[in-house]
Amino acid sequence: MAPYLGLNHPGKLGVGSPVVTTAHALLTESVLVTADPDRDLAERFQAGERVAFDQLVRRHQKGMWRLVRRYVKRDADAADVTQQAFVRAFKGLASFRGAATVRSWLYRIAINCALSWLRDHRREEPTELADEAVADANPAAPLQLIGSEDSKRLREAIKALPPKQKLVLELRVFDDLSFKEVAELAECTENTAKVNFHYAVKKLRDILVGGSDAG
Repeated sequence: MAPYLGLNHPGKLGVGSPVVTTAHALLTESVLVTADPDRDLAERFQAGERVAFDQLVRRHQKGMWRLVRRYVKRDADAADVTQQAFVRAFKGLASFRGAATVRSWLYRIAINCALSWLRDHRREEPTELADEAVADANPAAPLQLIGSEDSKRLREAIKALPPKQKLVLELRVFDDLSFKEVAELAECTENTAKVNFHYAVKKLRDILVGGSDAG
């Protein structure tokens, strides 16, 4: 049987009313350890139930496409890279041992595939944060920095962040990953991820609020 269902371009989730909030809710999130919601599907796949991988694809294809889209310029190319990532994941899931969550494992594969694509297409310049990525930000996320009408200013402000802070903020806010998963992808401790997030949000507020006051 086919390894997974065909990919569809994800539709926009929409953005809620513009609200300026603090990062307190994200920084003080519950420290309760919860089970990896995808672990059962991984184990079922490893036991020979190939359809379990189809469920993983349906669950994560939109998030992985959105992640790849921040590296790859065109929607169609992002879809191709995302498909390559799922193919790689299908081949590697049998050896997955659960050192990370399944989602962060999949996202790491997606990032690696996107970086490989960029190396093979050196004349293509990656978009730091595409319009679609801003528009697709989870509307339920407790951090909404500015309204959609200011998305260009937001993209420019995020581009100005130091690389580690930029990565941590994008993974936490736009991909809605836990700090544990962010730390796994950023290759740092969970506390370091929280510190980077805190300073990233502070810098964004300084840039955005300062720009508004100057206008």
